[in-house]
Amino acid sequence: MATIQDVAKAAGVSPMTVSNVLNDHPHVKSSTRAKVVKAMEELDYRVNHAARNLRAGRTFTIGLAVAEFDRPYWGQFATRIIEEAAAYNLRVLVEQTGRSRENEINALALSRNRMYDGLILSTVGLSAGDANMLRVDYPVVILGERIFSGPVDHVAMDNVEGAKAATAHLIERGCRRIAAVMGPMGTDPDASSLRYTGYQQALAAAGINGDPSLHVTINEFTLKGGHEAVDRLIESGIGFDGLFCATDTVALGALRALHEAKLRVPDDVKVIGFDNLVEGQYSMPTLSTVDPDSAEMARMAVKLLVRRIAGEAPSREPAEFVSSARVIARESTAAN
Repeated sequence: MATIQDVAKAAGVSPMTVSNVLNDHPHVKSSTRAKVVKAMEELDYRVNHAARNLRAGRTFTIGLAVAEFDRPYWGQFATRIIEEAAAYNLRVLVEQTGRSRENEINALALSRNRMYDGLILSTVGLSAGDANMLRVDYPVVILGERIFSGPVDHVAMDNVEGAKAATAHLIERGCRRIAAVMGPMGTDPDASSLRYTGYQQALAAAGINGDPSLHVTINEFTLKGGHEAVDRLIESGIGFDGLFCATDTVALGALRALHEAKLRVPDDVKVIGFDNLVEGQYSMPTLSTVDPDSAEMARMAVKLLVRRIAGEAPSREPAEFVSSARVIARESTAAN
């Protein structure tokens, strides 16, 4: 592979002159430029953009570390991040942390070695007590419900208001016995605890007493988890006419369990999820959901990271962006 030195020798000039031609230096004579270009063509010389970028302190690559890619939400969100980054001529390298605090810490620690210009990190395992871990010497934007008021820019969704709107929607459609399928409740705020809070607030606002037996806990937001949760609820004999699921994936599994139990949706039970996954538009019936505006979250995450990379506001206080949420009503909550 030809080098600058090879081109210089073939053109009869110094390596510095070749470098000046490559960088479009205005003081290079046109005749000299022509000799260098001809030598480059004859030697099939190719500019090593990676080396040039590293010398400039840029790789034009950002990292995206999220909990899991076998969940439709994260796959679709990653696609949005990649599309937004492309508008800034940035590539995205993705990695999976498996909801592990250790892996999230490793993603932070190793990002500089992996030559990212910056990192977008979903914090599932990290908590508010780990805020100092985010004090790194390169740009970071975090996603999720944890570590508000931390040392870096933060993008989140409005889980409480979204869940409150979802539950209110079921109440408006006539539901009074509304079950909630959520993940385990930890000591730190997370998607489940915040969405369960919104659910409780909507019940209270409507004057409906919450029934603890209608709170069903699952370990993973999967199709299987949603299916098994509804199976348990039906087997318990506890009556319910509405179902709010922590995610659309859980809700899709729940729809299958209701169908197998010969419970009609929406006639016998109305169902709503959260995330506005594409798959919900094609289920039978189509799935009502909360749209947390993931597209705007992706846009803001990339925009904030690019600003930090460019050094536009190095002393600016960390930004907190919370997207809006709205209910999308489809067949699964249609009025009887």
